[in-house]
Amino acid sequence: MIMDFLRNNVIAAAVLTVLRVYVGWQWLTAGWGKAFGEFDAGGFLQGAIGNESVQETYPTYHAFLENFALPNADLFSFMVAWGEVAVGLGLILGVLTTAAAFFGITMNFAFIFAGTISSNPFLILLTVFILVAGYNAGKFGGDRWVIPALRDKVFKGKITPSDQKNKAA
Repeated sequence: MIMDFLRNNVIAAAVLTVLRVYVGWQWLTAGWGKAFGEFDAGGFLQGAIGNESVQETYPTYHAFLENFALPNADLFSFMVAWGEVAVGLGLILGVLTTAAAFFGITMNFAFIFAGTISSNPFLILLTVFILVAGYNAGKFGGDRWVIPALRDKVFKGKITPSDQKNKAA
């Protein structure tokens, strides 16, 4: 019942639009200064590597940060800054909403695994609703046009699951 409401109800789509724009604004404002200013993830990575609780609680992630992320800090600086901007724009505009939400929640978890708290748990909670709602979260956004266009391009001439369901009925 709740899933049906989140995925199909117009009122839920309107509430999700407000939620999506709020979360998107948080991402956009976090990434804007990084993308258009001087941002270096190296200091953050050094701090995460030096954090004993990260080392003890997430040893595999700690090894990833130490052996891969820190040596490639310039790449990670670029990916974090522009990733935050892209997630923010995707959510605000409602374009590829579930993909933007997925990458946003992935970054939130990466920050938590690195030992930061900030607003990450709250954003994760809000993003779960966007992910669960799927297409309905972007209904009042660009997904209204983008998703059908992508389906036409990707599945042109192919049988989709809804087609199979209709043939069985």
